[in-house]
Amino acid sequence: MHFTFSGSRRLRHACVSLTLIGGVLSAGLVQANETVSISYQRSSTLFILLKRTGALEKKLKPLGYDVSWHEFSTGLLQSLNAGSVDLHADVADAFALFTQAANAPLTYYAEETAAPTAQAIIVPPDSPIRSVADLKGKRVAVAKGSGCNYLLLSTLAKAGMTINDVQVRYLEAPDALAAFRGGNIDAWAIWDPFLAAQQRDTHVRVIADGSSGVAQYNRFYMATTSFADKHPDVLRVVFDELNTTGKWVKAHPQDAAQILGPMWGNIPAPTVELANSRRSYDIVPVQRDQLAEQQRIADTYRAAGLIPAALKATDIRIWTPPAK
Repeated sequence: MHFTFSGSRRLRHACVSLTLIGGVLSAGLVQANETVSISYQRSSTLFILLKRTGALEKKLKPLGYDVSWHEFSTGLLQSLNAGSVDLHADVADAFALFTQAANAPLTYYAEETAAPTAQAIIVPPDSPIRSVADLKGKRVAVAKGSGCNYLLLSTLAKAGMTINDVQVRYLEAPDALAAFRGGNIDAWAIWDPFLAAQQRDTHVRVIADGSSGVAQYNRFYMATTSFADKHPDVLRVVFDELNTTGKWVKAHPQDAAQILGPMWGNIPAPTVELANSRRSYDIVPVQRDQLAEQQRIADTYRAAGLIPAALKATDIRIWTPPAK
């Protein structure tokens, strides 16, 4: 009997110990942070600044999240369409439509309001081209499917012309820059900071931008829909931090330029400041009834054969931050 009692007591102690250990292990598993993966490009101003300051990590850590950053120099569209990361930095309005055309599993969670002069059609300072009408028959470079592609199409339409009236050269920005400097194209539809760099370095002339109402140039932030559905708390934090950072950039243009210049490829601070002066960095919720420009771009791209089928811009998932 004594042996049995002692054995039972040891067994009970062992069970209690195992229970405690199991409880500790379970608590550790519950408390393990989930990782939020964020994609960005070198031009992703606000996310670059947030990555530098660690502001998102500080806000998300107490909520049980870690952050991993993924820089894309190429293949961003494929990543967006595949939903391979959770949150995506801003992309131009026209670019965003390609993800919708591909039925990508994405949700809009923020918008940067219009910056119509942040993209333009430029010519060399000594060019005889003085107006959009003068582009007839000329070699014009543009990145296919970009916001500038829409700017070019809508600007030509306003002048009573079509893309067939020019010799379009579909070139990505680095290749177009080389062609522009080498005199192999007559005009270039391009965005900041390439635009600002050409204005400051070679004193190019702008013959058209979006300020005449032809292109608003909004930018959209997107999240993988499954992530947006499950983690509205993360979207709330990210939205607020983007908003705060955008306000800081506009309030501290010189400080922002000093930080961003090296991150943008050692661009001189005055060039960065010029480019940022044209961006709104005003982060607002996406409103379904405010997507008229997206619809105009979709219709224009469909007519130009840039997207395969008609799109209804409002047929998109949207997350809106709840009122505080």
